Amino acid sequence: MAKLKTLTRPDANMDLGDYLVREGKLRPVDLARVKRVQSEQGGTPGLARLLVKLGVVGERDLEQALASLCEVELVGPDDYPEQPVLGDLLSIRFLLDNLVLPLHATSEEVVVAMADPQDESVRHMLTFACGRSLCLRVGLASEIEAAIDRQSGATEKDEAAPADFDPATDEDIEHLKDLASEAPVIRMVNQLFQRATELGASDIHVEPFDGELKVRYRIDGVLRDVEAPPAQMGMAIVSRIKIMARLDIAERRMPQDGRIRLRVQGRDYDLRVSTVPTLHGESVVLRLLNRESIAHDFTALGFFDDTRERFESVLGLPHGMILLTGPTGSGKTTTLYSALSLLNTPERKIITVEDPVEYQLEGINQIQARPGIGLTFANALRSIVRQDPDVIMVGEMRDLETARISIQSALTGHLVLSTLHTNNAVSTVARLLEMGVEDYLLTATLNAVVAQRLVRVLCTHCRRPVEYTALLEARVPGLGACLPAGDRVYTAGGCDHCGGSGYRGRTTIHELLILDDRMRELIMERAETHRLEEVARAAGMRTMYEEGLRKVAAGITSLEEVLRVTQEA
Repeated sequence: MAKLKTLTRPDANMDLGDYLVREGKLRPVDLARVKRVQSEQGGTPGLARLLVKLGVVGERDLEQALASLCEVELVGPDDYPEQPVLGDLLSIRFLLDNLVLPLHATSEEVVVAMADPQDESVRHMLTFACGRSLCLRVGLASEIEAAIDRQSGATEKDEAAPADFDPATDEDIEHLKDLASEAPVIRMVNQLFQRATELGASDIHVEPFDGELKVRYRIDGVLRDVEAPPAQMGMAIVSRIKIMARLDIAERRMPQDGRIRLRVQGRDYDLRVSTVPTLHGESVVLRLLNRESIAHDFTALGFFDDTRERFESVLGLPHGMILLTGPTGSGKTTTLYSALSLLNTPERKIITVEDPVEYQLEGINQIQARPGIGLTFANALRSIVRQDPDVIMVGEMRDLETARISIQSALTGHLVLSTLHTNNAVSTVARLLEMGVEDYLLTATLNAVVAQRLVRVLCTHCRRPVEYTALLEARVPGLGACLPAGDRVYTAGGCDHCGGSGYRGRTTIHELLILDDRMRELIMERAETHRLEEVARAAGMRTMYEEGLRKVAAGITSLEEVLRVTQEA
């Protein structure tokens, strides 16, 4: 049986909703809304089921609360039997409708998992049907449903893909819409979303292959395979996602992009949806953006105090250009949003042009670029400067035209923030010169460049110490300067808290290049990149590798992780 988390002991006769509010798992305004919906529906379904259905409470939080209130044990996913305990005494329809499943039985007692053990009517029906006393357990609704499906042999495959439907050749779009709207497909897609949020995934990949459908979650920057639905469900699942994202399900030959707004486990998510046609069907990638979890301060993002203070001093300049660089998925946009949040005061007007707008920030004018209708970064920038902004954020410098307009904006008294794809801070200068930006304009406007990467954070429950030795110093130059003599570093272990990976969460490592007079002279001389780096490090810049070693010394991440993401590896 699963372990019960320590929760506050409930008061006698406490209502489930009040208990969840007291534990901080449910907002009072959401409870009032759910009870209003329940009243409008004549008191059915029960409060527990309605809380999950409306997405205001996660299944696991609800399970914990019910176990505490009813003083019963939890059921884990491995506790369900593969064969029906009572034969055909209870119908599949009854089990699914009421979300109950017998776990084992004796001549006097039946142990039953229930999604809502407070439902008296279901308890009475079970007692009557079984003719024995009940021993109750609490289980997740999704796990009970999955166990019932396994026992009955009525797989999602049979329900979602009838034998006369060939997803590779059938062009009946209405039929496909009907399939995508059936309960098994809806339940499977909802489970994909819920499982992703529980694991803290940033992306969901649904990929069709020959005779196989793969589902992978990107967790802490690394893709991980998870149990996937049958291949026959692939087209119906993709169609369901496309319907939710308001995409054209009849168009399977061209890539499409869309967005889904969803509430999962009481949290609001924006899902960016991208579909592309592949040899065996459409591949779908969903980026999960939790609007409530974005960190708006640099310390939470992983900036060391000295790096944060230097960066904030550059942000305080009235005009000029600040660039963030790094590959896709390195957290550049989040750092930009944090910078905008710091700058967002009543005295400043801030306008952004992005593709796409990932997070909506209060008090900031955000423009969605639409190249299909001619609203490119460059065209939007021309209009922005006539809106009298103090701060301009450009999602990405994709071409010379955008770079030149951004530089002109910085020259005319605006603070411009943007991103660029380069390997490190110093190579950003070379990249802009290669794009065709004049060196005298670059030196007149560029204030700073921040290069960054994301590294995984060691799980504090299972990280293992490694004694610092001369051999370790020889393998990892520079580590000794970050560690007191005889100190230790940590490496990844693996436990239930981190899913066996040894890591839980991510943080950033940075490289902050602030241009000074000497650096500007070298740029005008078109000095080599390695010479620029020498001068920058002499002026106080630490490379991402060195910043990573500081985090290794602090026990935040491992040597292997720093070497994995930095070019010094």
